[in-house]
Amino acid sequence: MGFSEDNLKGFVLALSSSAFIGASFIIKKKGLRRAAAASGVRAGVGGFSYLLEPLWWLGMITMIVGEVANFVAYAFAPAVLVTPLGALSIIVSAVLAHFILNEKLHQLGILGCVMCIAGSIIIVIHAPQERPITSVLEIWSMAIQPAFLLYVGSVVVLVFIMIVHFAPQCGHSNVLVFTGICSFMGSLSVMSVKAVGTALKLTFEGNNQLLYPETWFFVLIVATCVITQMNYLNKALDTFNTAVVSPIYYVMFTSLTILASVIMFKVRILVRKLTLCYCIYIITLYFFAGAFFHFNWIAQEER
Repeated sequence: MGFSEDNLKGFVLALSSSAFIGASFIIKKKGLRRAAAASGVRAGVGGFSYLLEPLWWLGMITMIVGEVANFVAYAFAPAVLVTPLGALSIIVSAVLAHFILNEKLHQLGILGCVMCIAGSIIIVIHAPQERPITSVLEIWSMAIQPAFLLYVGSVVVLVFIMIVHFAPQCGHSNVLVFTGICSFMGSLSVMSVKAVGTALKLTFEGNNQLLYPETWFFVLIVATCVITQMNYLNKALDTFNTAVVSPIYYVMFTSLTILASVIMFKVRILVRKLTLCYCIYIITLYFFAGAFFHFNWIAQEER
């Protein structure tokens, strides 16, 4: 596809965002380690001493800068274009973790990163143009469609089950639990961020969207989802290897966000691109499996 001016702005902002977010993983991980060493209570088992650690807050500020850039990117480009560019954050965090945190990046991890980038490039090249949105009420009408409400309900139920049942039992032994909670909540936060970003963009253009209660409802959803994501992402980073958490979180988050976008915004895929989409799906599955086995490999070596 040919990039529109708005898509190009979203593309550049998303790349910048990924660089900041990738670096923030490493800074926060060092802050979590330092806080655990000082207090003896790790975030993975419910400790919050990292809130008093300046290095952790530096990581949070770095992540906020990245998220702001990401937030603005969603106002210009479709979610199916912006979200896959998070692959760059995997490369940044994996390389920095290898050199700074001494978390060795093995062959499967490298292969997973390469496959992740390949899948993202394919998605970016074939990302659809987004139809113009003139009011946040248009997004609200999409959000209350039966199909999307079913998706939201399913996510809420699954997240509740994972938090109440699976997190206490196997959250510290299975990387998919904490990252799964983050990813499911992340897919909802992206849809809401898209709505808030569009509302602000239209407001700055002279079409005030802050008067609508729907705008503030989306803001509330963003805040709720982000707080939940941050809590369980901290647990995942404190419990597992960064080189494992980042790619698995990325793949699950991206896959669920694309699914949510297709349901909510009715992103249409042409028949001639069906084979390509299956290729993307297979690449994602292989990378997911590779990252999971990579986690088991590291766990066995650390024992």
